Amino acid sequence: MARYVIAPEVALRLAHDRVVVSGEHQLLAPTLFRSQVLSLLYQAVRRGELTRQDADRQLTYVRGLRLRLLGDRVLQNVAWKLAEQLGWPDTLNAEYLALTTLQADAFVTLDAALARAVTGIVRTEPIDVLT
Repeated sequence: MARYVIAPEVALRLAHDRVVVSGEHQLLAPTLFRSQVLSLLYQAVRRGELTRQDADRQLTYVRGLRLRLLGDRVLQNVAWKLAEQLGWPDTLNAEYLALTTLQADAFVTLDAALARAVTGIVRTEPIDVLT
């Protein structure tokens, strides 16, 4: 069973496309994931990109994912060190990297710049790996 840390935008793409994630995979994310997904959907509704009904449908999909959320002290310490090492202004993305380092096979993100930035730190995979 492969273990993948997924970024919020990955979950929303899966929701938008109504993708069935392979049962062979275990999905992981840091605990901040829920708040980030909610915020991204709220922002999309505010910009007029989604209706509230569409946002609710996507949120229901994401809530239904078999997704393990983690955020212990060890993860936070590793995230801090990674953010420092990479010179990032905050630790948000670093939590995804820390979780990947500690418990997963790869990080799945749609952000090409982020994927390039973490080359050599964690393995990244395209979203297609989940289907």
